[in-house]
Amino acid sequence: MTLQEYLQSLRGRRLAVIGIGVSNQPLLKLLLEAGLDVTACDRKDRTALGAMAEELERAGCALRLGADYLEGLDHDVIFRTPGLHPRYLEEAKSRGSTITSEMEVFFEVCPCPILAVTGSDGKTTTTTIIARLLERAGHTVHLGGNIGRPLLSETETIRPTDWAVVELSSFQLLTMERSPQIAVLTNLAPNHLDVHTDMDEYIRAKSAIFAHQGPGDRAVFNGDNEITRSLSSTATGKVSCFTARSPENLRRGCFLRGDAIWFREDGAEREVLPLTDILLPGSHNVENYMAAVCAVQGLVPDAVIRDFARTFGGVEHRIELVRERRGVRWYNDSIASSPSRTMAGLRSFPEQVILIAGGKDKGVGYAPLGPVVNEHVKLLILCGATAGAIRAAAEQAENFRGLEIAEVPDYPAAVSLADRRSGPGDVVLLSPASTSFDRFRNFEERGRVFKDLVNALPE
Repeated sequence: MTLQEYLQSLRGRRLAVIGIGVSNQPLLKLLLEAGLDVTACDRKDRTALGAMAEELERAGCALRLGADYLEGLDHDVIFRTPGLHPRYLEEAKSRGSTITSEMEVFFEVCPCPILAVTGSDGKTTTTTIIARLLERAGHTVHLGGNIGRPLLSETETIRPTDWAVVELSSFQLLTMERSPQIAVLTNLAPNHLDVHTDMDEYIRAKSAIFAHQGPGDRAVFNGDNEITRSLSSTATGKVSCFTARSPENLRRGCFLRGDAIWFREDGAEREVLPLTDILLPGSHNVENYMAAVCAVQGLVPDAVIRDFARTFGGVEHRIELVRERRGVRWYNDSIASSPSRTMAGLRSFPEQVILIAGGKDKGVGYAPLGPVVNEHVKLLILCGATAGAIRAAAEQAENFRGLEIAEVPDYPAAVSLADRRSGPGDVVLLSPASTSFDRFRNFEERGRVFKDLVNALPE
């Protein structure tokens, strides 16, 4: 089905779009320009929406705003925003409404192959590496999902020979009934349990990235992660795994030998990427490269992979070097909204760091973080709602040896304290291990505030 055929199928039907945020605005524009009957629904009131409310009404869109915006929904088709759990639309579904989303429709109408990445950690960096590698190899790439821009409204510019590379969250995957031609699952650990019913639901959602594949499709799994390793046996497509620990059990995929990433298939092995060619720091980025190498087999020459790795400095807010000042290196790892992400970030540095952490709890346990903090941190600076939980995790760990822990009211105080206590050779790392929603709209805003504070420090 083409996009135009899909839009034609919506004529005469009442449509509702849940959420008037940035990600849904292109969808609203697409539906309205097609002359369809659209109602935009949002918890915000008219005052909060500002000029956007008037814009939508001028385009012919009805508005349903305020705290009761989901009450009594009975539209024929409802486009769910990824952040809204489907359980809130069960009543509408029982009335006969079709529940879908921008990404689900894109999978239905996209004219080119789709390569999708999900996981608890590393998915944005892995997605970016894959997209850049394909571009370096001469492919036209459309980057979207949780990274880049919504792609549905651009579908008609996509050619069958192109590649769509998308990052998918568990929220997007929760109701997906189609899978990409190439699926990558970087790892799985407890995450977003403040939204998902339980860990089982979280795993089921992530598994949708490969659950609907056919025999000709491909799936890439982390062989060192217990959950993803077990899921690999349920895939119907061609399976590749990557491992840093157990190459002897690997049939097809990437592994470490010496100081290089190797690829094995049908008993044949070849060296693909020396670790010394990888500019990004940390063992977790070696894993990201192994996942990417598995994903682009047959699409990107090894020489292109090596050339790219030597120059790629990473993605904003992901162990991003902000500044080196007076011999102190300041890193922004605001994307680290879970303990596992912060643990990976801490292990990226050979020296002990000054760590700034804390934010909003999302229902995951902090106990595993404590021993890693005690091993890799020389001063722990905490602020936000999870400060107490992170402190407790460090102090209750068996390897606690009196780590200095300071709690501060806000980020200016955190940066100021880190500046006073750091000296030449030190690393200061923002890696919150928590979401940003206690103080910021998202991790990007949190990271930018931190960067602005660091860059404002006098020479």
